[in-house]
Amino acid sequence: MPRPVHFEIHADDLDRAQAFYRALFGWSFAPFGDNYLLITTGEDGTPGINGGMVKRIGGLDPSAPTPVIAWVGTVDVDDIDAYVIRALEAGASMALAKQSIPGVGHYAYCKDTEGNIFGMMQRDPAAN
Repeated sequence: MPRPVHFEIHADDLDRAQAFYRALFGWSFAPFGDNYLLITTGEDGTPGINGGMVKRIGGLDPSAPTPVIAWVGTVDVDDIDAYVIRALEAGASMALAKQSIPGVGHYAYCKDTEGNIFGMMQRDPAAN
């Protein structure tokens, strides 16, 4: 079956968005052409995917063409509560407070500094 192999984060301010994700998850960024950055989220050979960041097209002005506000990607974390705090301290806002999926784990959605929603998931088979 098809599986995600790449993600993109659309941002109004590429520097601000890089700083946010670097502070929150420790991701690294490398330029790739104009207004595009490759994102490395972890070591080769470990679970997960890498992605990209691009200058948002359309802006957030309601009268402008529809902006691309990205796809909700979920990041595996080891402590959902700690990462929610880190996200908020880095400039995020809550989109959906921590919830549980029985037998799977706990998740929360935040909005980054660019208004994009992203998820974080802590695996916990004992979740109820």
